[in-house]
Amino acid sequence: MADPSSYRPKPGQIPDSPGVYKFRDEHGRVIYVGKAKSLRQRLSSYFQDLANLHPRTRTMVTTAGSVEWTVVSTEVEALQLEYTWIKEFDPRFNVKYRDDKSYPYLAVTLNEEFPRVQVMRGAKKKGVRYFGPYGHAWAIRETVDLMLRVFPVRTCSAGVFKRSAQIGRPCLLGYIGKCSAPCVGRVTPEEHRELADDFCDFMAGRTGSHLRRLEQQMHDAAEDMEYEKAARLRDDLGALRRAMEKNAVVLTDATDADLIAVAEDELEAAVQIFHVRGGRVRGQRGWVTDKVEAVDTAGLVEHALQQLYGEESGDAVPKEVLVPALPDPVGPVAEWLAGRRGARVDLRIPQRGDKKDLMATVQRNAQQALALHKTKRASDLTTRSRALEEIAEALDLDSAPLRVECFDISHFQGDDVVASMVVFEDGLARKSEYRRFQIKGRVGDAQIWHGRGQDDVRSMHEVVSRRFRRYLQEKQKTGEWDGEDAPAGGEVDAVTGGPVDPETGRPRKFAYPPQLVVVDGGAPQVAAARRALDELGIDDVAVCGLAKRLEEVWLPGEPDPVVLPRTSEGLYLLQRVRDEAHRFAISYQRSKRSKTMKAGPLDTVPGLGESRRQALLKHFGSLKRLRAATIDQICEVPGIGRKTAETVAAALAQAAPPAPAVNTATGEIIEDEAASAASSPTRGTGP
Repeated sequence: MADPSSYRPKPGQIPDSPGVYKFRDEHGRVIYVGKAKSLRQRLSSYFQDLANLHPRTRTMVTTAGSVEWTVVSTEVEALQLEYTWIKEFDPRFNVKYRDDKSYPYLAVTLNEEFPRVQVMRGAKKKGVRYFGPYGHAWAIRETVDLMLRVFPVRTCSAGVFKRSAQIGRPCLLGYIGKCSAPCVGRVTPEEHRELADDFCDFMAGRTGSHLRRLEQQMHDAAEDMEYEKAARLRDDLGALRRAMEKNAVVLTDATDADLIAVAEDELEAAVQIFHVRGGRVRGQRGWVTDKVEAVDTAGLVEHALQQLYGEESGDAVPKEVLVPALPDPVGPVAEWLAGRRGARVDLRIPQRGDKKDLMATVQRNAQQALALHKTKRASDLTTRSRALEEIAEALDLDSAPLRVECFDISHFQGDDVVASMVVFEDGLARKSEYRRFQIKGRVGDAQIWHGRGQDDVRSMHEVVSRRFRRYLQEKQKTGEWDGEDAPAGGEVDAVTGGPVDPETGRPRKFAYPPQLVVVDGGAPQVAAARRALDELGIDDVAVCGLAKRLEEVWLPGEPDPVVLPRTSEGLYLLQRVRDEAHRFAISYQRSKRSKTMKAGPLDTVPGLGESRRQALLKHFGSLKRLRAATIDQICEVPGIGRKTAETVAAALAQAAPPAPAVNTATGEIIEDEAASAASSPTRGTGP
């Protein structure tokens, strides 16, 4: 691990200009590339106290052994140079999107004498017109098969084309009218290129002129009594319309736009792009990336724009690019996109209408892609086995923890404290074994703690104690445990003994012990969980904690955490277990709090609806002030008559006032002017 001060540039050496910088490791490899409006300010931020740096940034600067920079004249040049260097050096600490699959494109080889329509994958080639990407190759072939009736462009390979020219006979498509057969001279190169250009125009969304021309030709043929020609043109029109129906209209103004959405968690991000041309979705693609650098949504969007348009030019960059968050600053990125297109590009966040609705659809696709990526990774048996082995090795366990239970505490400013227990068996979630707890408080020295006096450490001690006390009770019931200190919980039942209920065939609650208990938190929470197990005499269950901020694994009684490699499958599994416990706890806490919010003292007042309740709380500012108001003062609220005011005053008088909040550090009573939050429907829903 290098000391950043050993390679820190001297004061005044860094220019105060736009530029791009590279961090190299001790072997000279580029590990990070970044750009800055002011190199001096940006690079100085890396050489501050390590404790103030983001964990990922701290890892980067301690891995690096040197830094260098290149001054440019504008921020747009910095953006372009950053993209070039990232592509050239592939730095390990930069966000790099990777395609979750190889997407097929519909390609027209305009660089050939006789352009060919085909399915292409991989890197794009110069002189080839691309449409898509598509989700499946068969979707391209179905579209092409319909359009070849009207635009009989060559689709055969170079070998087939050459062979047909040698023997003087076209392939089957030439006989059935789905190829103009340029191989045998039925059309000239100019006529065939015109067909290819029309094909490209139709695929690009310029469909109206072609449809109107065919329709006019059909009517003209019918008037001239050329009914067979009219019928053929009618079928051609139907084929084109069926091809168009495969891409429904999503934007009624026939907009050309790309919509980019991002779904992310602390470790990974998924990007989905919808390519809309002529108001229709012409292609879709997605990426997944590890967040190896400290980056927010705006940063992820900027990286996605660089990767999406770094090699594009002209019409491949649309007029509009809709994103969930704008890069900061947005000006250089918009100018860079305009340079790639050769015209102005509108980079913005959709606010209303069809575009906002379509963005919500793209966002759902991104979330599903991220969930699918995690599911695929978690469902791999080999990966899960390796993850469990890595956990066993890191925690010095005798065997792989086939059953892992994780506990998390959730509350809202000390209220509605709940806990969750999630179970993973063989690396997979066992949702039927999930449990949730309402924290009651500690009854030991005749003192019940609740409300603001609660904390996560004591809550963790309580929930672990309750879970394993139930486990010991189940063992006592089944006759598996007969210690002298057996907890009360029932007598042994020889008939129904065992961890599985013979009537239902389901496991008894809390009947199976885990090999590993994971708590969401650091050393204090781990110590509380270990103490709870020791008090119950359980010594065959391992305990660890996963601190969310630094992703460190804490063990009981150890002064330093265990740091698993970022690429460790064991760390990924622990994080997934922890995140699932967090999600389950929050969902329970929110549902519990919503019931509390709906049960405020004003809810019992007959004839007092939602609007007037809000008006009362807004007028007085808190439930405390409303309770202290006179009937005349309540009548001053618009919409509140005297009879209603009397009813409100009577209802508040009957309701017991809440206990005063106490500052646990000073012992002072806190005057809570926002006490109405518990009954206000405008209270936030996040923990």
